[in-house]
Amino acid sequence: MKEHFAEQLEEVRRQLIFMGSEVDKQIHAAVESVMERSTDRAREVIARDRDIDELENRIEDATIHLFALQQPVAIDLRLLIAVLKINNDLERIGDHAVNIAEGAERLAALRGAKPNVDLRHMAEIAMSMLSDALASFIDRDTALAREVIRRDDTLDARNESLIRELLTYMAETPSMISRGLELISISKNLERVGDLATNIAEDTIFLAEARQVKHHALS
Repeated sequence: MKEHFAEQLEEVRRQLIFMGSEVDKQIHAAVESVMERSTDRAREVIARDRDIDELENRIEDATIHLFALQQPVAIDLRLLIAVLKINNDLERIGDHAVNIAEGAERLAALRGAKPNVDLRHMAEIAMSMLSDALASFIDRDTALAREVIRRDDTLDARNESLIRELLTYMAETPSMISRGLELISISKNLERVGDLATNIAEDTIFLAEARQVKHHALS
């Protein structure tokens, strides 16, 4: 019985890792759709969101099934709790990828020069936070998880700076207002990806150390 439970637990973990990989690809593709002004890539991201939703449902059902039929304790209990929370966060990151892709579609339809803001740098921070948060979960690497959490302040500051730059452009050049608003929306979605990556890192620390570090309470 215990061996069967361990196998089921590992299968749920593998499914979550696979979902993380798929969501990571979605974010990268969404960002590239913005940078390349590619409506084709943006539509691919939007179309794949249904697959992410189905994965979330399967993982949630499997995890609840294990809760219902077993009485997990200690590390097994923490793993199932972490899986449920990370699964939800990954689905939400997938939604942000769709938001970014939809913004890319709208941007591609706009004419004129684009504001000279470094959106790619912000995107790289958010994407690296997600990749490292997933790696920390896979390896139960709490040092890496803590580094992800610390990086969230950098991402927040970059988001605020980028929004200020865009507001200045929009005030000086009214013809850029539509483009500026789309870029602000994309920036905010990237900032939320960083927040959710931080959640995954915090849940990794909970899983490995049985301690909560919410609200950046690192030590």
